[in-house]
Amino acid sequence: MVTDTAGGARAAHDAATPALPAPPAAPHGQAPPVVPRQRPLAVIDVDGVVADVRHRLCFLRSSPGDWDSFFAAASDDPPLAEGVALVRQLAKDHEVVWLTGRPERSREATSHWLREQDLPPGELRMRPDDDRRPARVFKRAVLRELGVGRQVDVVVDDDPAVVDLLRADGWPVLRAEWLAYEATLGNAQEDAGRT
Repeated sequence: MVTDTAGGARAAHDAATPALPAPPAAPHGQAPPVVPRQRPLAVIDVDGVVADVRHRLCFLRSSPGDWDSFFAAASDDPPLAEGVALVRQLAKDHEVVWLTGRPERSREATSHWLREQDLPPGELRMRPDDDRRPARVFKRAVLRELGVGRQVDVVVDDDPAVVDLLRADGWPVLRAEWLAYEATLGNAQEDAGRT
C-alpha cells in the first residue's frame, strides 16, 4: 500500500498503468461522486445502412462518375427502416458514432439528414475531401483511432469489402443486408475512393 499526503491509503498502481486522478473529496457525510462509465461504441455507416442511395446511383454509372451530383442528391435519400430501427436499438446502450465515406464538404447536409430522420445523435466521422483511399482502408484507419481507449462493440456496414477487411482485423461487424448490394457503388468506392 502507498500512503498519500493526506494520510489515507490507496492501492499502488502497476508501473505500466498510468495513475488516474483522484476524484474530488465528497463533502462530509455524503457519498463520493460517481464517475460515469463510458458506454461502448456502435459505429454505423450511413449509405446503404440507414440511407437508401439507389435513386442516385445513376450518377455513377457513367465514367467518370458525377460525384458532385451524387452527393448533392443525398438529401433526398429515403431512410431504410431496418437500419433506422437497428441504430435506435443500439443507441439505448451504446454511444453512436457515424462513420461514412462521404466527403467532409457534405457534413452539413449529412448532419441535417440524420437529424431529419430523428436518428440518434453521435459523432460524425467523414472522409477528408482530398482522401481517395478505398472505403475499407479509410474506415479501418478511423476504427483504429476510435479503438484506442474505447470499446467498439459493433460496426454496421453494407459494403462487403469493408466488412471482410474489418472482420479479418478482428472487429465485431454486422453486415447490413436489408438493401441489395449494388456493384455500381462498390466499384466506385474501391476505384475512386469517394464514399
